[in-house]
Amino acid sequence: MQAEDFLNGQVLLIDKPLTWSSFQAVNKLKYILKRNFDLPKKIKIGHAGTLDPLATGLLIICTGKFTKKITEIQAQSKEYTGTFFIGATTPSYDLETEIDQTYPTAHIDEALIHKTVEQFLGEIDQKPPVFSAIKKEGTRLYEHARAGVEVEIDSRKTTIYEFEITRIVLPEIDFRVVCSKGTYIRSLAFDFGKAMQSGSHLTALRRTKIGNYNVQNAMTPEEFEKSILNAEATE
Repeated sequence: MQAEDFLNGQVLLIDKPLTWSSFQAVNKLKYILKRNFDLPKKIKIGHAGTLDPLATGLLIICTGKFTKKITEIQAQSKEYTGTFFIGATTPSYDLETEIDQTYPTAHIDEALIHKTVEQFLGEIDQKPPVFSAIKKEGTRLYEHARAGVEVEIDSRKTTIYEFEITRIVLPEIDFRVVCSKGTYIRSLAFDFGKAMQSGSHLTALRRTKIGNYNVQNAMTPEEFEKSILNAEATE
């Protein structure tokens, strides 16, 4: 592809690495494009749906005129796979923070797990994690949390279209979820443990699909850079 192709617009499927922020991934691609093509300094580029640093998987990055598609792509359903750790919670609902409380698990068996899944199918009320980028009174929730300030978080409607348990080796439960825009899988982990009269937090998360876009067709930032360099070498 040429510089003009990226200016006219491209939808790039990126497999975001673990510990990278979505912002870092966008900046990496911007750097690659600017270094290898004669592009203006203010080329439009953005992502369609944030992934937490501790999550991996599909990050859709749009360039040029296709940045207008971001809102449309963000509105599509998303599929995730991952792991819940049963019997303990963390303030962030994942591994960003340390375990703050432990809970009994002796009463939990496969029957209870599968029965609990049914409670979360369809439209549900969900509170975003206190460690999230949502703004409250002009400040992001995670900034309030890190400052030790307690804030009231309003619940919101979200929809779980599919919720499948793929492996049970307690204290770990692997899952696959298809959900609507705005769903927090970390909150799902927390609420799932609570519904079983225990606790839970998220220890692994991978986004596999957004609408019809699949992570199987995505490239890591390094693979994307190699593809650009290889294309230049063959010209």
